[in-house]
Amino acid sequence: MAQTGLNVNKLPLSGIRVVEMAHTVMGPSCTMVLADLGAEVVKIEPLEGERTRNNVGFGSGLFPVFNRNKRSICADIKTEAGKTLVFKLVAKADVLVENFAYGTMARLGCGYEALAKINPRLIYCSLKGFLSGPYEKRPALDEVVQFMGGLAYMTGPTGQPLRAGASVVDLMGGMFGVVGILAALREREQTGRGQLVQSALFESTAYMVGQHMGGQIATGKEPPPMPEKQSSWAIYETFTTSDDKVIFIGITSDNHWRSFCTEFKLPHLLEDPKLKTNPQRALEHDRLLPIVAQIVRARTFYAMAAKLEELNIPFAPLAKPGDLFNDPHLNHGKRMLETLFPNGVLARLPALPLEMGQHEFDIRSQPPRKGEHTCEVLEEAGYSPEQIHELIEKGTVKVADVGAANGMTD
Repeated sequence: MAQTGLNVNKLPLSGIRVVEMAHTVMGPSCTMVLADLGAEVVKIEPLEGERTRNNVGFGSGLFPVFNRNKRSICADIKTEAGKTLVFKLVAKADVLVENFAYGTMARLGCGYEALAKINPRLIYCSLKGFLSGPYEKRPALDEVVQFMGGLAYMTGPTGQPLRAGASVVDLMGGMFGVVGILAALREREQTGRGQLVQSALFESTAYMVGQHMGGQIATGKEPPPMPEKQSSWAIYETFTTSDDKVIFIGITSDNHWRSFCTEFKLPHLLEDPKLKTNPQRALEHDRLLPIVAQIVRARTFYAMAAKLEELNIPFAPLAKPGDLFNDPHLNHGKRMLETLFPNGVLARLPALPLEMGQHEFDIRSQPPRKGEHTCEVLEEAGYSPEQIHELIEKGTVKVADVGAANGMTD
């Protein structure tokens, strides 16, 4: 286990025990936030390990990205002995998080009603495709609900719906799960009882697309996809510099506009009565665009970026994900955490995007090997060494390969 010297007892969720029965992104991202905040998270994986350990392509980095600061046990929870293990862990837990298909946990005997009888103080967080209603039994994935919820339509041009370039709905659903868990923990302080908390992919998508629903009501028109949108601002797009680099510029306020026109000697635009306010300038977008494009095209990226920063006008380079590894701002302080990958590479990944008092949301332990902590967790749950050995011999639980390096996934 990698230690940083950080005292976990100083973190906000220190002392909160979480049982994770989750996979892929939505559930593990939820519990990782709780773990980063100081909660003790025990991840129950199937004997073969969580399936994302062996992902290829787009999902190949999911496990190391979303499973730091957790302990792993591998157990066959379909057996009575495995189910008993779950019950023992839940009896001492504050929170359980699961994101299996509708009805799966109930069929396993681990639904909310069953576990609440064992531990009435348990916060049971169920992360699903849909909340209660006509669709609740449907299976769902991030991309499925992006199409259902209008997000894919808004992302791609007309006739070419396109999912967002990250698992935004999974992450949003997981974060709403965290919000619900924290609220339920707070409520438990008054009532002494836990409750069922649910978050879902489809409703999270609708929540994000609500801004476009509102725009339709306000304008009386269906919103066009983002590549074809009428901007609410005069200049809010990409331009090409003299060295053929792409820069995004957002001139969204009157102060931005005055600074830009003053710096680049455009007094006639400042004096134009049709350009006094941002809504007016947005209507004149087609006239202003080539003027700004010409100014940008005459300068290198670094010259233009330096000038915009001096003027306090929002701008950005067109970055690729790999560019973030060495971003000077992200690498300030402990915003990037050294994470061990299954191939043995130690790489920097973004920390919890939060500043809170004097807390440091650091990495306390690397993403675990499958079953790395099986024996110690069972011992804490009250199993004797003989009982643990018997469970291993029967194939009810699995321990990590002792020959594997820490953080490797077997």
